[in-house]
Amino acid sequence: MPTYDYECGDCGHAFELFQNINDSVKKKCPACKKMKLQRLFGGGAGFLFKGTGFYTTDYRSESYKSGASKDKPSSPSKTDSKKKGSDQ
Repeated sequence: MPTYDYECGDCGHAFELFQNINDSVKKKCPACKKMKLQRLFGGGAGFLFKGTGFYTTDYRSESYKSGASKDKPSSPSKTDSKKKGSDQ
């Protein structure tokens, strides 16, 4: 069941209400008892995956993966490390 945000247009009382998606929109403010309550539009919480095996990077696109591999610094080769030691 989703959580909806409500705000009273008269007294400004704001709250969240956990209700069924098929329930009617509430109109009466619980604080001032006036019929000025409005349901606010929210961005929603999206999906929350709980448990093991869900990672942010599991479903990355191939273009993202190839771009990320190009951004990684290359590891120094053995010849580069020998040059650094001989300079001193």
